[in-house]
Amino acid sequence: MQHRIIVLGAGYSGAIAAGRLAKRLRREDVAITLVNAEPDFVERVRLHQLAVGQDLRPRPFAAMFAGTGVELKLARVTAVDVDRRTVAVAVTGGDGDGDGAEELAYDTLVYALGSGWSDQGVPGSAEHAHQIASRTGALRLRERLARLDAGQSVVVVGGGLTGLEAAAEIAEARPDLDVALAARGGLGDWLSPKGRRHLRDVFGRLGITAYENVDVTGVEDGQVATADGTFIPAAVTVWTTGFAVHPIARTTALEVTDTGRIVVDETMRSLSHPDVYAIGDAAMAMGPGDKPLRMSCASGTPMAWQAADAIAARLTGGKLPNVPLRYFNQCISLGRKEGLIQYVTADDRAVRAALTGRVAALYKELVCKGAAWGVANPLLGMPARRRRVVVREPVGADRAVKAPA
Repeated sequence: MQHRIIVLGAGYSGAIAAGRLAKRLRREDVAITLVNAEPDFVERVRLHQLAVGQDLRPRPFAAMFAGTGVELKLARVTAVDVDRRTVAVAVTGGDGDGDGAEELAYDTLVYALGSGWSDQGVPGSAEHAHQIASRTGALRLRERLARLDAGQSVVVVGGGLTGLEAAAEIAEARPDLDVALAARGGLGDWLSPKGRRHLRDVFGRLGITAYENVDVTGVEDGQVATADGTFIPAAVTVWTTGFAVHPIARTTALEVTDTGRIVVDETMRSLSHPDVYAIGDAAMAMGPGDKPLRMSCASGTPMAWQAADAIAARLTGGKLPNVPLRYFNQCISLGRKEGLIQYVTADDRAVRAALTGRVAALYKELVCKGAAWGVANPLLGMPARRRRVVVREPVGADRAVKAPA
């Protein structure tokens, strides 16, 4: 009997985990199923490029996982029963809409359903703002931007990495528009002095107006409202204030945080259910300095490696991975010609060193290409030896997993 592994979600984390598991384990011993609603991989870190009219290279999962032993199930997850070890799905056929209900049974589950945009409960944001946390959202924004006449205004709300990249990309692609960014804090206030200076310089050259220390309290048709009673003109509002995790985990018996992220140990294993692993934005994992890993591709990729290696080790009787998850830099694209690489401590705090300019833009492009390559080539770059599965079911006494010290 094969050990059944189901991976939910084929973003960076889920796709990488599925491929790595296929490389680590023998096909005769395991059946790996990757569940995703769409047939193509979405390069989420490039969606701001898609929004301004650039075309992204198609990356069909069928081609990626051909010959790997990973079965692709095009379906939308509708429920997870962690006590019965089943997943309910609506088969989509790749169009995103469910047209047939199925129930899948698993022995090990990898939960990688990720996150979407969050309107933060701000009135009017859901109705009037655009988001670039999904391909659908980026394409809608693309269509809207294409209809804007010269001189019209675009306001990006949110001063994090996504907001900075979106504002710069729009301003570079459409220099005829009046682009602004509204940030709750100072512009790039978490960066080093060198990083902040470069960011301000690029924004100045691109003609981006920065509204700093502004709390946006409402979004209306044609403007955004702020806490001090002023209004910022906005023919288009782009909302980049943060992410909200997929809601299904909250409906299960899994231990989750108040934001719905699954609490895991250092191997990405659920603290409440040892046959469930959570990775990427869906997981609450602790990093250096006992700080939660932030929602990002930079966190999700090593989390996927850690989970896949831990699952393989536990099934084959091998040694558990003991690689601490840490950060090295934050990579920010500022259009196609400029970039900012902010070097950071292991727990993600900026240090003095930063790479800027054209070289930084090329560095960021290599990072994006490398991340996509890792997904598209799941069996390359790893030892070819697969190990035999010796444990096919979770051990009953292992049901309660202790939190990491």
